[in-house]
Amino acid sequence: MINSSDFWRTVISGFIATFVMSMAGFLQSGLGLPVIDVGYFLTESFNLAHEADPYTILWGNAAFYMFGIILSLIWVAMLQKRIPGNWFIQGVIFGVLITLLAGLVVSPLVSLAAGEPFGVFYTDTWFPGLIIMAGLSMHLAYGIVLMICLKYAGVKPANRKAM
Repeated sequence: MINSSDFWRTVISGFIATFVMSMAGFLQSGLGLPVIDVGYFLTESFNLAHEADPYTILWGNAAFYMFGIILSLIWVAMLQKRIPGNWFIQGVIFGVLITLLAGLVVSPLVSLAAGEPFGVFYTDTWFPGLIIMAGLSMHLAYGIVLMICLKYAGVKPANRKAM
């Protein structure tokens, strides 16, 4: 169970990490990687599902930030005690895990909903390797910044009650 203070510090940490991740997605074109705008992809998915009442980019970005906050809560509640290493190693491991989950499950589902199938690990795109690297760089930024924020905020792993 996460106590109230740790809950809000985790929410704020998740928000900050998601912001850094979105900025990494925009700025990585300087590294030769494609720009990835998750908020835009989510907005397009929403609009295809509800064509009569279109969503603005605000809704796609709100969903993106909610996912980032939920991932931070999942980290503190379930994973932080189970993944070894210091904050940096944990951030890298969490970033890699999220990249694998995104390439295997999330991106194919979102892209199908948007009408532009990417395939598992982006195999149906023109440059799957670059998109995987772009996603990895974004998720590493998220994971490392999340761990820095949680460490600075003093958030401890959630206590697990015996069942």
